[in-house]
Amino acid sequence: MPSDRNDYLTVPMLEEIPFILHGFGTRCWEESDFESKPELAQFERLSLKQIHSDIVRVITALPERPLDGDALITDRPGILLLITTADCLPVFLVDVEGKAIAAVHCGWMGTKRRVLQKTVEAMGSSFGSDPGSLLVAMGPCIAADCYEVGEDVFSEFVQAGLSEDVFQKHSEKKNKYFLNLRKANRMQLAESGVQPENVSAVDLCTHCDDKLLSYRRDRITDRRLINFIGMPVVKFE
Repeated sequence: MPSDRNDYLTVPMLEEIPFILHGFGTRCWEESDFESKPELAQFERLSLKQIHSDIVRVITALPERPLDGDALITDRPGILLLITTADCLPVFLVDVEGKAIAAVHCGWMGTKRRVLQKTVEAMGSSFGSDPGSLLVAMGPCIAADCYEVGEDVFSEFVQAGLSEDVFQKHSEKKNKYFLNLRKANRMQLAESGVQPENVSAVDLCTHCDDKLLSYRRDRITDRRLINFIGMPVVKFE
């Protein structure tokens, strides 16, 4: 089970790694809160203009200009990777041996474009990470029972060669389906060689849990859950 700090959630698997700090933000966690916690204030924060793509950014130093894309990977301590969500699935990957990390934004379009799978590949090509030893943490997202999509989404997934098993037909509405975003990305991880036992998840639905933010429920446009992972320069006990 994830540990709940009220302002952000963590998973025990990553908490056990001494050189990792991470959190899946709740609606209480805001950008200004990073400065209030010494262990997080030490970081340089890095985020993307998220565009529901398959673009993976390899970070070897802080960029001089804003970047777009939907995945960040780095092996540099002192950089906090941020991914924002409000129903989409945030995913962290950790290469413990190689000391490399990733943060990925997986909406339905990014999932269709295999952004998570491409992130695993990029960690291998950039840092020599072995997919079989990666640890993966999935944060809160909209659950399958709440994620109604149309025939267009179903067709795009099938045309992209993805499994129909991540969809369930709506029992009352014609040409409507429920999409299981977590299952779709778990399948991509398995296809990439990630071991199922190395994947943890915060099993909360953004649409159902009022301590989280949901675009579909709230129709918010100006707020997102802030999810973060980094390797500190200085270890805090």
